[in-house]
Amino acid sequence: MVIIPVRNEAATLAAVIQSLHGCGTPQIRVVDNGSTDGSAAIAAQLGVTVLHEPIPGYGRACWRGMQHLPPHIQWILFCDGDGSDDLMQVPQFLALCDRADLILGNRTATVDGRAALTPVQRFGNRLATALIWLGWGYRYRDLGPLRLIRRSALEQLEMQDRGFGWTVEMQVRAIECGLRIWELPVDYYVRQGGKSKISGTIGGSVKAGVIILSTLGRLYWRRCQKRR
Repeated sequence: MVIIPVRNEAATLAAVIQSLHGCGTPQIRVVDNGSTDGSAAIAAQLGVTVLHEPIPGYGRACWRGMQHLPPHIQWILFCDGDGSDDLMQVPQFLALCDRADLILGNRTATVDGRAALTPVQRFGNRLATALIWLGWGYRYRDLGPLRLIRRSALEQLEMQDRGFGWTVEMQVRAIECGLRIWELPVDYYVRQGGKSKISGTIGGSVKAGVIILSTLGRLYWRRCQKRR
C-alpha cells in the first residue's frame, strides 16, 4: 500500500500516481490534507482511493492513511505528491523486504539528491542525524520522505506525532524498538510543481527545524524517564 499525503499538489499528483502504477504498485491511498486546488479530484479520476483529513499536519495525514487497511496489507510505502521522489526506485525498496523492517531513502548518498536539497535542508539533516546518533547511538544519513515500512513494525512504533515531526519520530522509535533498518541511496529532485510548505521559505524552514528539535527533545526526555 502506498500512502501519499497531499495539500495542493494538483500540478504533480497525476504524474506521481502514474509513476507508481508503472512500478507495479496499484494500491494507493491519497490523503487530501485540506487542498483547495482539486488534488483530490485528480486522484479520484485516476482510480485511487482518496481519504480526507481536514486538520493540517503531515503526520496527521499519514496517520489517516494508515487507518482501516485491508488485512492482507503487510508493507506501507510513504512518498510525497510533489514529484520530488524518484519513484522508479521503488522496486529496489521492495527487493529489500526480506532484509529489513524499515527502508529509508537516503537522498544524501546521490549527486542528484544532494543537489536538490537546499542548504537549510542539508544543515537540518546533519544536525538532526547527529543528535539521534548522540542520543540513541545509531547513525542515520537522512530524514527523507520516501520510506517503506513493515505494517507490523509501524504498529509497534505507536506513533504519536501528528505534524512535521512524524518522520524523525519514526526513525527514533525504530531504533528504540530494535527494527532492522536499511538506508537506500535514492535520487531526489526539486519539486516539480506547486509551493513547498516547509523548505520553500525561510520561515517554513526555521519552523521545521524547531519542530524536529523539539520532537527529538521530547523523545529523549521520555527515554530518560523510562530509564529511571
